[in-house]
Amino acid sequence: MLEYVYDTQLLIEGHDLDEDAIHDYITQNIPGDCLLAVGDESLIKVHFHTNIPWKVLEYCASLGDIFDIVVENMERQQNGLKG
Repeated sequence: MLEYVYDTQLLIEGHDLDEDAIHDYITQNIPGDCLLAVGDESLIKVHFHTNIPWKVLEYCASLGDIFDIVVENMERQQNGLKG
């Protein structure tokens, strides 16, 4: 059994985005692991394992337009099912 079930990935498009600030906010406010927040001030890729992916989506949507959203259930994948 995995501690964090949902692999959450998305892109944020906006202005004056700060990958360090995004990384710090998610780390401090949303339980999970394997966080990546990389990009530049107009486009950031976020990858995060969590049990509450809607919190990641909600936060990221407050920063700009979110798209290419993928939320996969890694526990189902581990059991050979579609995630």
